[in-house]
Amino acid sequence: MQYTSTRGGVVGVDFEGVLFAGFAADGGLFMPEHIPKLNNVTLTTWRSLSYKDLVKEVCALFIPPEAIPRSDLNGLIDKALGRFRHKDVVPVSRLKSDLSVLEMWHGATHAFKDLAMSCVGQFLDYFLKKNNRHVNILVGTSGDTGSAAIESVRGIPNIDITVLLPHGRCTEIQERQMTTVIEDNVHVYAVDGTSDELDEPIKKLFGDTEFVKRHNLMSTNSVNWARVMVQIAHFFYGYFQCAPSQDNELLPPVEIVVPTGGAGNITAPSNDEILLSHR
Repeated sequence: MQYTSTRGGVVGVDFEGVLFAGFAADGGLFMPEHIPKLNNVTLTTWRSLSYKDLVKEVCALFIPPEAIPRSDLNGLIDKALGRFRHKDVVPVSRLKSDLSVLEMWHGATHAFKDLAMSCVGQFLDYFLKKNNRHVNILVGTSGDTGSAAIESVRGIPNIDITVLLPHGRCTEIQERQMTTVIEDNVHVYAVDGTSDELDEPIKKLFGDTEFVKRHNLMSTNSVNWARVMVQIAHFFYGYFQCAPSQDNELLPPVEIVVPTGGAGNITAPSNDEILLSHR
């Protein structure tokens, strides 16, 4: 599995390269060069899986064993999702006969971003230990991304994380989640302006390839493909819970309502649709 920039200027990048790059050098975002095909046998198997095991299967589609051996990948995901408060990680609550809620708030910061971010933190730690490297993570946040990113890497010796938050524009609980973490590798700063405004200098910074290389700089914002990859599992799991029929030819429609800000969360189900369209 190789990855290419959405702008076409960078091709043939492996998973490790994409994980640490965030943005591509041409300013685009990384996507798989091809989307794996799902057959009915795979869908039937996936229907009976726990959320945790479904994440493993989805990630294995995009992370070849030469990047992370399957046994190691399973262990990383078990560790990442083992911190969640609910045994099902993302239980489904039935509000009425035709309406259900996929509970994505059982992680450390009570935000859905804990799900993907916790896995990303484990992937980073795996490669950094393997290669004896150190990275600096730079994150701009409106609130939930920053706290989830901090929780995913706090205390990891090969990572320093710097989070920029818009002064006075986060909820009090989100601000406290970020500013009260006492770890040597966590650095949090409030800046003037909105979260959209602080994104601009961050984009410009990542456009300076020499600076990025010199400081081993990376981002775990929603531009990072690894986050989108893990989020693909949310929607398959939710679908299987709401449409448990074993007849994969019918695939009854399920309307999914996705709260999203910068469209990172809704990018994942668009990949689900492509996976299914190749059947």
